[in-house]
Amino acid sequence: MYTPRQSLLLGGLLLAASPALGTESPQLGVLITSTEMAAWDISIQTDGRGLPAGSGNAAIGKKIFAEKCVACHNEKGKGQPFDQLVGGRGSLAGSAPVKTIGSYWPYATTIFDYVRRAMPLTAPQSLANDEVYSITAYLLFLNGIIKERDIMNAETLAQVKMPNRGGFVVEYPVGAR
Repeated sequence: MYTPRQSLLLGGLLLAASPALGTESPQLGVLITSTEMAAWDISIQTDGRGLPAGSGNAAIGKKIFAEKCVACHNEKGKGQPFDQLVGGRGSLAGSAPVKTIGSYWPYATTIFDYVRRAMPLTAPQSLANDEVYSITAYLLFLNGIIKERDIMNAETLAQVKMPNRGGFVVEYPVGAR
């Protein structure tokens, strides 16, 4: 175990040696272009900033879900072999909380962000924006949050109020620093 003084000395030595360490690296990877970087800059903010053009509804999403999602999330998002997406409302305070989109997730925009970025598991980022809006709408519908024919797009998705919106505490509120 190092004393604070020994840790500072070791840290200083590492900093002094860092140029030499860098030249002995295995030279893995390549620099990416700004165009390549932009393709990965797809984050969606909780307030909807960053949502792309497109739209969809649950009726369309049901068909896409059956084709691209049901193998992992079961019929109507019941789960198995992977996560359950529907149900669990009112269970979070109990001894066996069920964390689903309808019971746990605080923002509907996060559903869009996650589906677009990571689904389907075997082909992430392969869904068109209209497909992602439709799947998101279907999941919101299954959880009783929106109606089947409600149109989800950049404007309407950001306005959806999730059941657990108030269930999270901001650790560092704005202006509290």
